[in-house]
Amino acid sequence: MAAVAISAHTDPAKLATLKGERAANPSLQKCVYWLAYAEEQGGEPEAVLDESAKLNKTAGTPYAGFLSWGLLENLKIAKELGLLTPEGMAELRQGKSATITKGEYSGQKAEADDVIPMSLCPELQNQVMNLELLPASLKRAKNDKVTDRAKVFAKELHEARLLSEEGWKKVQGWPP
Repeated sequence: MAAVAISAHTDPAKLATLKGERAANPSLQKCVYWLAYAEEQGGEPEAVLDESAKLNKTAGTPYAGFLSWGLLENLKIAKELGLLTPEGMAELRQGKSATITKGEYSGQKAEADDVIPMSLCPELQNQVMNLELLPASLKRAKNDKVTDRAKVFAKELHEARLLSEEGWKKVQGWPP
């Protein structure tokens, strides 16, 4: 069940049809829910992601590799922030931002944000692999800044032919 749900929320053809800014954010949150649910039921998140890639016919592609890595990182973030409480799981399942229950950001919402700013690379809009969960205050402070992590990620995506030459140059040249 988790693999089927994740497959639907990460299918490149379906993601390409999403309309509106940040339309993929609920997909990230739902995927984190399904990975946590599968793990809670004794499943291995990596195996769930492998099966979901087979279902949406991306298995063995760089896309599947980056997506798997990103979703596993977000699952780790969700655990560290204490998002996987019964209340948090209910929010994530609905594609909503869960409330942080651990650490200095406790009480804030964990919101999905672009690793590589959409303002620089609109081609990554609706790409779950380019999203990460962040405390709301950090998301707002980051704004459209290009972090070192974003530059490394852009290089890897470009080398895998998942980011255009134009997008790569914009990220490397930031700030102008």
